[in-house]
Amino acid sequence: MDSIFVYCETEDGIVADVSLELLTKGRELATRLKCKLEAVAIGHPLETVGSQVFPYGVDVLHLFGDARLSPYTSLPHAAVLVKLFREEKPQIALMGATSIGRDLGPRVSSALGSGLTADCTSLEIGEHEEKKENKVYKNLLYQIRPAFGGNIVATIINPECRPQMATVREGVMKKEILDATCQGEIKQYDVSGYVSDTDFVVSVIDRQVEKSKTNIKGAPIIVAGGYGVGSKENFQLLHELAAVIGGEVGGSRAAVDAGFTEHERQIGQTGLTVRPKLYIACGISGQIQHIAGMQESSIIISVNNDANAPINSIADYVVTGTVEDVLPKMIKYYKKNTK
Repeated sequence: MDSIFVYCETEDGIVADVSLELLTKGRELATRLKCKLEAVAIGHPLETVGSQVFPYGVDVLHLFGDARLSPYTSLPHAAVLVKLFREEKPQIALMGATSIGRDLGPRVSSALGSGLTADCTSLEIGEHEEKKENKVYKNLLYQIRPAFGGNIVATIINPECRPQMATVREGVMKKEILDATCQGEIKQYDVSGYVSDTDFVVSVIDRQVEKSKTNIKGAPIIVAGGYGVGSKENFQLLHELAAVIGGEVGGSRAAVDAGFTEHERQIGQTGLTVRPKLYIACGISGQIQHIAGMQESSIIISVNNDANAPINSIADYVVTGTVEDVLPKMIKYYKKNTK
């Protein structure tokens, strides 16, 4: 039990960003624990996966290549991971909190009896003292996530069972290449030794994949609005400002629930996690659920008529005033001064 495993999601041979983010965090944790970082890719094609993941510090890459394993279906992927983890006995296993990870993670943890913490926002290494048993557990994975509707931040540990499993939402961790020249070991597997014919009882006949019309996650500038914007009509001011400065428009859950903007633009605990260079928060009070999704922004500007709004405490700049008064002036200024 001396390794950290990351399950890498792939689509047409391309590793998902959330998996690369987890490899970055996994490398950090593995260095702290002085153990190996290992990656698992299941599907087809997988020929270029090694060149994609090794720069992130992966020591060993486990490849299960088979055309029947792509696109993802629950049973064969779960069967592969369960058997692999029983053989390799990792101490930590991570995967993205995506539609795939949320389906796969519980299946694997249930089969292994290991437990699983979902939708983590932070992962750290620490120790825990069990006073009743006078026992100290060292090098535990602190699985940190918002709880009770985001009103508290819970730190969850798994002292006894292995692997310690967690899913992490996309965008929560930074994606950073360790060394572009890094190389690791590749282990190719015969899939037939890990799955049975019954695992393929479900097959995907056809898929219709619609790409998102917005690119909030990759936007360097985000203009986000909350319930304090007041109306769907006022939200057009955010779109105008974003168009002038080359940004994307986001919204808090309250704004989405009120119908001011679309769900795909929702930022926060139950939406997207973003880290733009500039985040302009308009009429957003700053509840912990929203802050969890944007607090890593490089510069935060708050536009709010409440000088004591919670978001002002994390903002780099605060503009006190209503959206209706402030945004038209910003739009006019940037139109005049932006080439």
